[in-house]
Amino acid sequence: MGDAHRIGVIGLGVISRAYLDTLVGRDAVRVTAVADLDTSRSAAVAAELPGVRALSVEELLNSPDVETVLNLTVPAAHAEIALGAVARGKNVYGEKPLAAELADAHAVLEAAAKASVRVGCAPDTVLGTGVQTARAAVEAGDIGRPLFASAVMVTPGHERWHPQPDFYYAPGGGPLLDMGPYYLSSLVHLLGPVRAVIGASSRLRSERVIGSGPRAGERIPVDVDSHVSGVLEHEGGALTTLTTSFDGVATTAAPIEVHGESGTLTVPDPNHFDGEVRLLELGATDRRTLPPSAGYVGGARGVGLLDFVAAADDGGRPARASGELALHVLETMTALLRSSAEGRRIELSTSVERPVPVPLTPAEKWR
Repeated sequence: MGDAHRIGVIGLGVISRAYLDTLVGRDAVRVTAVADLDTSRSAAVAAELPGVRALSVEELLNSPDVETVLNLTVPAAHAEIALGAVARGKNVYGEKPLAAELADAHAVLEAAAKASVRVGCAPDTVLGTGVQTARAAVEAGDIGRPLFASAVMVTPGHERWHPQPDFYYAPGGGPLLDMGPYYLSSLVHLLGPVRAVIGASSRLRSERVIGSGPRAGERIPVDVDSHVSGVLEHEGGALTTLTTSFDGVATTAAPIEVHGESGTLTVPDPNHFDGEVRLLELGATDRRTLPPSAGYVGGARGVGLLDFVAAADDGGRPARASGELALHVLETMTALLRSSAEGRRIELSTSVERPVPVPLTPAEKWR
């Protein structure tokens, strides 16, 4: 691959540690700089990593030693940082969602196209053996023609464990924009893009109580809907019923199930890279677990960025965790919220090619 691709990280919150654990010490990439609004945090991270400089956000965006900006800021800042990176001729790979507002996400991709730079976006969990094995089973005809799917995510809310949970209940947050990208990205892999949605949502609590950390007991406002349900019409004709909630205690429902004419496939939690894929064939009495047949084995946060970097060296193939997929997922989510507010079916204006499947790739190969 030649020289290592140089990465600058902006935003050093909780998720950054998982990314750094994956990226530091790899041959394909090299983290050269980190930045955070809390300069003590960036200094502490840089001190742990030889050869990594602690810079201000502006310094990192302008640094000639950064080719791609890894944007791990809060959702409200995703577009601002991405546009700043693109304006300086840098690629950007960000945490989900691509932006807090759909118009800002469009602006990021349009600016990137004009600047001839690339945009990638999480989640990359869907590139692990869980979702990829399920996709391989669907494409092999193990359930016959797919007819419909269900996707369910229910938790009591992230304020119970996150010490700074405010952004989960601010614009760009909520159960749909926070967790929905895992489920919707998986559904695009499994069933293809979405053409229209019908949604319903609610916000029955006006505040939440922080459950851990130095702010434990503090009340924070809820400015987004905390329960969102909907129906997705996929371009191929299949329907998905979706539920994402920060209002329930738990659920016994499978994270994702895909139902076909001759079988039902149970897909593991798309917030994880692996997990059991189980198949119940028509006429059978028991589900059988399918062995991993596709995906990055032992996947970890940041494998999507490694794939993003490798794509440019692989004949220019599209990155699997692409900005285009993230834009389509974001429009699907915002359309569900619009549908709920307006009480009508919403047709989407975007579509996307299904990402190239991930062949079964041993950990020692992708790492």
